[in-house]
Amino acid sequence: MSTSAASLRASALMLLASLIWGTAFVAQTASIGTVGPFYYTGMRFVLGAAVVLAVMALRRRPDPADHPDSNPGSLLRDGGLLGVVVAISISMQQIGLESTTVANAGFISSLYVVLVPLLGLLWGRRVGVGVWLGALLAAVGMYFLSVRQGYSVRHGDWLELGGALFITVQLLLLGRVAARHDPLLLALVQFVVCGLLCLGAGVLVESISLDAIGRGVWPILYGGALSVGVAYTLQVVAQRHAVPAHAAVIFSMEGVFAALAAWLVLHQALDARALFGCALVFSGLVVSQLPLRALAGGLRARMRRLPLPQAIDS
Repeated sequence: MSTSAASLRASALMLLASLIWGTAFVAQTASIGTVGPFYYTGMRFVLGAAVVLAVMALRRRPDPADHPDSNPGSLLRDGGLLGVVVAISISMQQIGLESTTVANAGFISSLYVVLVPLLGLLWGRRVGVGVWLGALLAAVGMYFLSVRQGYSVRHGDWLELGGALFITVQLLLLGRVAARHDPLLLALVQFVVCGLLCLGAGVLVESISLDAIGRGVWPILYGGALSVGVAYTLQVVAQRHAVPAHAAVIFSMEGVFAALAAWLVLHQALDARALFGCALVFSGLVVSQLPLRALAGGLRARMRRLPLPQAIDS
């Protein structure tokens, strides 16, 4: 597969993952008050691991030559570290939702779209002008989409900001290790580690009952099978061929899909301000795909080739 085709395929997979995550945000909100945040996250990721195992059982055996740098030790190290980071980020998001508004959480969580290229500079990852401009457009769009008049900082907002920082770390880390390993094996280790950590935290600080699980069964099934089992696996597959900052801009479409899902399912209002925000996020996605530097260079070269105007004799 050519580089351009692989990049296009990766973008399509990340956009599909954003669609699933956005619609799952409705399920994540619906789970509040039924199952504690640690138990909810833990059950989701264990279920997601089961989905990956089912897919692995159906596919042909992978060729070890496709991933010569991978071995059990490095797989456990990389997947385990990703699992720890995801466990922290998702738990902070879910706990933060209990003491802030959905709008605040949506905006603050989306700040990773700017944090990824900023922190990426520390790792020597430079990105083009198009990605920077796309990230800024997406961040401003999420502000218009989420923040309303009378915005105030709440206790849960700090947890949401911490979650955004750990999402940033996960995107950058995955960008470094995704190509080393079989994507399904890497996803499996990540999910199992995250699930066991969150279930362990739930045992220590939360209570649970069969009645609570019964009331939260659909959010758990949707969030586990689709949001984790499918979407997070798509992320692992796609980021083998994507720059983390570019991926962050595409993943910011999650906020747009979440707003549309809330409008369709929960009948929440989607006013002109929110639609303008959606348009800005989508514009950021489009701009991030454009090779602005190359286009500007081509325009300058074309301008230099234009004939100079002839002097007019008086």
